[in-house]
Amino acid sequence: MRYERFEQLPAWCAAIGLAVGTYKLTSERAFLKQRSLRDQLERAAVSVSNNIAEGFERGTTQELLTFLYIARGSAGEVRSMLCLLERLPTFGDFKFQISNLKSLAEGVSRQLRGWADSLQNSSIKGNRYLTDKVRKIEEAKKGRDELLRNLKRVQASE
Repeated sequence: MRYERFEQLPAWCAAIGLAVGTYKLTSERAFLKQRSLRDQLERAAVSVSNNIAEGFERGTTQELLTFLYIARGSAGEVRSMLCLLERLPTFGDFKFQISNLKSLAEGVSRQLRGWADSLQNSSIKGNRYLTDKVRKIEEAKKGRDELLRNLKRVQASE
């Protein structure tokens, strides 16, 4: 599937879910006196989806990879802060929410890793480099590859 907008990306949607869940948690009274902790956790959570979006919009595979790794780092930061919350008595009543958010952060991180791994081996440089000439060459290569596959099938059936 080809994604036209970052809002269609499964990783971005999961990251938005992580941010929404984080904001829901930080709206609890226990965070009223923990302003810096709350702000840092919220910024890290929002950073995940923002970096996915920014990388997608940049137009090159290399820049996308860079931003995916930054987003993955932010997901790790969220997870680390949630681990801290688990150890603070003030947040003892939120173990279930914290555990769920940690799972979400891990899931986003795994998605980003898989996506980055697939891009590492891609010959596509990104939309910024796709001129009409390059598109025609890519289409011709796909047509040639399909023809070769069909020829091999015919040869194998003889």
